[in-house]
Amino acid sequence: MPVDPLGFWGIPTASIDWCEQNYAVTPWVAEIWNTTSSLAMVVAGLVGLSMRRFAREIRVAFGLLVLVGMGSIAFHGTLRFELQMLDELPMLYLVTWLVWLLVETGPARRLGSWFPAALLGYVVLATAGATLNRGDAQFLAFHVSFGALEIFCLGRVTWLALRPENRPVRTWFALGLAAYATGIVIWFVDLKACRWVSVTLPAHGIPNPQLHAWWHVLVSLGFFLLLSVVSFDRLRRRRAVSPALLASRSPA
Repeated sequence: MPVDPLGFWGIPTASIDWCEQNYAVTPWVAEIWNTTSSLAMVVAGLVGLSMRRFAREIRVAFGLLVLVGMGSIAFHGTLRFELQMLDELPMLYLVTWLVWLLVETGPARRLGSWFPAALLGYVVLATAGATLNRGDAQFLAFHVSFGALEIFCLGRVTWLALRPENRPVRTWFALGLAAYATGIVIWFVDLKACRWVSVTLPAHGIPNPQLHAWWHVLVSLGFFLLLSVVSFDRLRRRRAVSPALLASRSPA
């Protein structure tokens, strides 16, 4: 495996060092491909924020995605633990916000105040798990807490997309889920088969495909399309409720 040169940011202190040779292009950026590809999240978030056709709550999620992208740039550019938190903590807060969006789908709350209180408690515990641990324990604490809610969100979006009234956005859902699922698969390959990716392939004349960088791009595309589905569903429910409210308030 190639030996990483020592760059401007020194020996990595992050709990994970991804399968890209550090400082291979410039001494100022630890992982150049992972850093530049993180711009995909910033761009997807900014585009979502600029589109007024999305529900306001959805634009909040896009704003959080911008923060995730900026934190990812800081993390991959330095591989410092404190900047790793700028990547991972916004991810936790984003997925928690999405859980609320995907459970409270209508204009009126169904579960009462206990549900956001429970999510707030989760955020506190997950933040502690991500920041107070180090090494493999930190990596596991973050990915278990984040991954559990991520899987729930994907399942919930699938349930929404398969409802007959959401048929107009079924294509968005299929493309978004395909992009996101492909991103997850190559994320695992990059994590679990690093030697094959960074040593075996180059030994046969095939350069490292930089799978984690492709994860950034694919998850950004998938996230944008899946959030479009969620926004469509929320606005459709809102339009369906508004005439009923007007009718109930009009004099007989």
